[in-house]
Amino acid sequence: MPEELSERYRVRPMVETDLELVLAWRNNPAIRRYMYTQQEISFVEHKHWFELARQDQRRHLLIFESDSEPLGFISFCSKKDGSVADWGFYIAPNAPKGSGRKLGKTALDYAFGALHLHKVCGEVLTYNERSVHFHQSLVFSVEGRLREQHFDGGKYHDVMCFGLLASEWCKRPSDL
Repeated sequence: MPEELSERYRVRPMVETDLELVLAWRNNPAIRRYMYTQQEISFVEHKHWFELARQDQRRHLLIFESDSEPLGFISFCSKKDGSVADWGFYIAPNAPKGSGRKLGKTALDYAFGALHLHKVCGEVLTYNERSVHFHQSLVFSVEGRLREQHFDGGKYHDVMCFGLLASEWCKRPSDL
């Protein structure tokens, strides 16, 4: 990562004082509509989720920052052996344009560097075209399509499965 990028953008572990901010982002309708669970989450539910997640060594809850200002949330959840993880993320609704791309690069550098992951996997509801394009722009490969996999209470939706290997991330174009 270029020096100016690494100093300006970083991820850090989520802490209890981040709960209200992350919940506000998560409950924003523009974010919530692309989640598997689309109802608003209460603070009590959110705090319970956080308490359970931070006791699970396979889970890494992270805050993406730009110049120490929180701008996004990232989660990595490792599979059995710890070398493959699912990821999830969202950017603050008021984040400056281009922040999502910086979140992706910073989070993947962290995943393949600090966490020593071999592979990162992602699932995207196919109607979330921005996320589909986002994954592809970060050199993820489409690994499958789960037809009518998710029911949102009114309709079934397809889910696209993405995967990115550490070796592919290392070979990405320098302008990525």
